[in-house]
Amino acid sequence: MIDALAPFLLAAGDNHVVISIALIGLAGMGAQWVAWRTGLPAIALMLVAGILLGPVTGLVRPNEDFGELLEPAVALAVAIILFEGGLQLRFNELKKTGGAVPRLVLIGVPVGWALGALALHEVAGLTLAVSVLFAGILVVTGPTVIIPLLRQTNLAQRPRAILKWEGIVNDPLGALAAVVTYEFLLQQQQGTSFIDNIIGLVIASLAAGAVGWGAAKAVAFSFPRGMVPEYLKAPILFVTVIGTFVLSNLVQQETGLLAVTVMGIALANMHLSSARTYLPFKENITIILVSGVFVTLSASLDWSMIEQFQWRWAAFLLVLLFLVRPATVLISLAFSKVPWKERLFVAWIAPRGIVLVAISGLFALRLDELGYSGGMLLITLSFAVVAATIVAHGFTAAPLARLLGLNGPDSNGVLIVGTTPFSLQLAKTLRELKVPVMIADTSWQRLGAARAEKLPTFHGEILAEATEEDLDFNQFQVLVATTGNEAYNALVCSEFAPEIGSDNVYQLGDASGDDPHALPTSLRGRSLFDTGHGVEDVADHVARGWKLMPIELTLTLDTNLMRSHLPEEHLPLFVLREDGRLRFYTHASRPDGRPGDTIVAYVPPGTRHPLDEVLPDREEERREEAATEAGAAAARPDALPDPGDEEEESKR
Repeated sequence: MIDALAPFLLAAGDNHVVISIALIGLAGMGAQWVAWRTGLPAIALMLVAGILLGPVTGLVRPNEDFGELLEPAVALAVAIILFEGGLQLRFNELKKTGGAVPRLVLIGVPVGWALGALALHEVAGLTLAVSVLFAGILVVTGPTVIIPLLRQTNLAQRPRAILKWEGIVNDPLGALAAVVTYEFLLQQQQGTSFIDNIIGLVIASLAAGAVGWGAAKAVAFSFPRGMVPEYLKAPILFVTVIGTFVLSNLVQQETGLLAVTVMGIALANMHLSSARTYLPFKENITIILVSGVFVTLSASLDWSMIEQFQWRWAAFLLVLLFLVRPATVLISLAFSKVPWKERLFVAWIAPRGIVLVAISGLFALRLDELGYSGGMLLITLSFAVVAATIVAHGFTAAPLARLLGLNGPDSNGVLIVGTTPFSLQLAKTLRELKVPVMIADTSWQRLGAARAEKLPTFHGEILAEATEEDLDFNQFQVLVATTGNEAYNALVCSEFAPEIGSDNVYQLGDASGDDPHALPTSLRGRSLFDTGHGVEDVADHVARGWKLMPIELTLTLDTNLMRSHLPEEHLPLFVLREDGRLRFYTHASRPDGRPGDTIVAYVPPGTRHPLDEVLPDREEERREEAATEAGAAAARPDALPDPGDEEEESKR
């Protein structure tokens, strides 16, 4: 394959580095996109993409293309990834893990280190010194693999929080464990005091934490006080992270990862009002870095390294997957409040990624310089661990979560903001169609009508920062703002568009007019209905008795026939696909219905169901169903709002 591509590589000439960067970016983003479309693990696809670009085709040769810049570039990328991961760690989330994270750090790291060293020495056949050093690095999981895995796994809140915290916190600890081992081996050769060096390492680690915390305080002090303009906040934060990483490494090698992690966690819990201005930028940068670095490191493999793989290492990989990791977690979480199902899930999930490969490559060179045999084997073995854990955990995480009953809320739900007669109609229709729905409102009294209908509700300001801690937005595929204030609806949609998706936030209000004073479409959600009906229009329809009518399409009843049997003024609202996805009609989008889909239309009073026209026998069945439902409704007591609603509202 490489020989066949030789003319192409020769023709590329000096542009080969640029071509390599482009191919790495395309492969990384392509793997992420395919993962989104297919549900396959993104980390596994990126690993395959890197191997195809590197060892298989030779199109990308990182070691030759980037030379001495490869190692520092990967180190800086890992630092930024760890910082962004730290920004996701809030202490209030830590409280919900049942004390699991401190246990996995204080107990799990030394236990995993010891068991890993034993397995490497006895099963993999590495020397004791190399085994201890590599086992220290193996305690990492890391955000580069955990976060993409969690993004594609519908997991309950607590195990999700445990895995995320463990992955981000343990990354710098794995690097420090390798440093401790290396210092011990170095002191053995030089005859100096190991204890003195360990004390120095502890002091350097504390200093690194102080540097990270100090950098976070500097950002928290300067950003809200107008010392930095808005357009410079993200770039300045970016270079501050790099500076913090480099400064800490100057004090003690490999403590930079600890410093940037502390900086991220500190900033996450300082609740900066300006955080929203730079967080989306940083998340995008992190996705690019994760994809690029992972593909680059996978492409840096060559056949000579792959040929060094020893079959006894396969036995070690099995021991690592089925003995070392489960034993580490079960010992750490013994007698904790974490349920057994969650312990078993966490005990299985531990994919390794960029940090393992990067640190292993660094210390392999150092061990080789010290004269320890087997040091260079760490590079091959680290890739074997990455490949095995990514395949094993990436493809089994979602099925195991379902098997253990640890799935989070369905991600196909609808969040309706604002309690109005129309929003209640919409919520009840969605519930009839088996679509999870929730109504949010600031008024406890207005929510009384939704509670009377037994609809899930959220009482509070949806735009408040505390709402993100109380409400899991991962369960919603669509947000619909239906309050009586179109400007507020636009504000809600603009706020949640980056999180839910700009194509999945809708509001009442016309965005199709030519009014130069109207809000631009970039600052609002998509308008409900293809006519862009506003608040007053919908209120008028409600007053005249309009209703929502679900119509299931069949081979007999297609979209055109359905429309011919509905009044001309009817308004199609959304299409519910067979797979549960919702597609709303807007002034810019008119989705087509297919057999098996359900179209919900807003129709005037007295409208007959199209199926009653197409299938006359169905009308009698509908009458019987209506009579049965009316009898059941008469038999049960009317559900009324709580007597204390008004008193509760006045208190709030």
